[in-house]
Amino acid sequence: MRIGVPKEIKTHEYRVGATPHSVREMVAHGHRVLVQNGAGAAIGLADDQYLAAGADLADTPEEVFARSELIIKVKEPQPHECRQLRADQVLFTYLHLAADPQQARLLLDAGTTAIAYETVTSPSGGLPLLAPMSEVAGRMAIQAGATYLERPRGGSGVLLGGVPGVAPGKVVILGGGVVGYNAARMAIGMGADVIIADPSIDRLRRLDELFAGTIGTRHATAGMIEALVLKADLVIGAALVPGARTPRLVPREWLARMQPGSVLVDVSIDQGGCFETSRATTHADPTYVVDGIVHYCVANMPGAVARTSTFALNNATLPFVLALADKGWKKAMEDDRHLAAGLNVHSGKVMHPAVAEVLESI
Repeated sequence: MRIGVPKEIKTHEYRVGATPHSVREMVAHGHRVLVQNGAGAAIGLADDQYLAAGADLADTPEEVFARSELIIKVKEPQPHECRQLRADQVLFTYLHLAADPQQARLLLDAGTTAIAYETVTSPSGGLPLLAPMSEVAGRMAIQAGATYLERPRGGSGVLLGGVPGVAPGKVVILGGGVVGYNAARMAIGMGADVIIADPSIDRLRRLDELFAGTIGTRHATAGMIEALVLKADLVIGAALVPGARTPRLVPREWLARMQPGSVLVDVSIDQGGCFETSRATTHADPTYVVDGIVHYCVANMPGAVARTSTFALNNATLPFVLALADKGWKKAMEDDRHLAAGLNVHSGKVMHPAVAEVLESI
């Protein structure tokens, strides 16, 4: 199969869909891989490395899209990219269609078979291709929150770890999944006072065991979330409903009663965000202020640590890429219902039930 790897074009997105190591495996399976010049240059993956792995190089993204049967990316295709897709191609990348009806419409018009990393499942019920980026984003969320709590950056001037004689900052994490767990690990390491709120008692019980009582856990009712948010210095939005739009957990009316200069970091922004006042930002302009509360809503947070993120993502995606290329997408999905859960769009139709439900309501 002809596999294409274009350079990412989203603002400050430096990740790449395939590393030279991944390319070498694809070539060993008998596939031809076409990589755009400079696709991995920003993270130290030179064109020579791709050539040594057996790839061919393309001068333009148009060449990659024109010559490839399977397109491997990281972020959702931008409008210009969507218009280059064809009905006989397969696209494998993050899509997050529930929060992006324009992209959904363009993919439907193209007739492309689009498979989303974020809805591929695992036998254990997890999301194996979302998990590595959720790990990165969860850890980054605390770094970002700590940075924007600094007074020169608009925050309240609170040091998350405190110092002897001064209380540490209060971190509230809404959601106890992969993002929430990793955010809690980082926050505890910095010495913060951490509480995770989640609607699942079983998950809270598990988190309590994992952290051996070093964090607080709360059942995530609306009243409990309100009480926690109003006292927090840093709130991490880590809620997720696979394929669907993220539930809005924090209405705007609460902001005026929050601690002035506190920070909201919405890791759920790819799926629409869990704060009513959330809107997607970029690494070029990451924050804005509403009612005195700093919002950090960068839609590709792991792109800032692109080298780590690229290798982590490739570790997870490579087996699925090989299955798609070796067998063809139909046979690969017949053989693996978990990969089949990633099918979002095919032949002008939305195939994922949760995505379809959200898009029908828009």
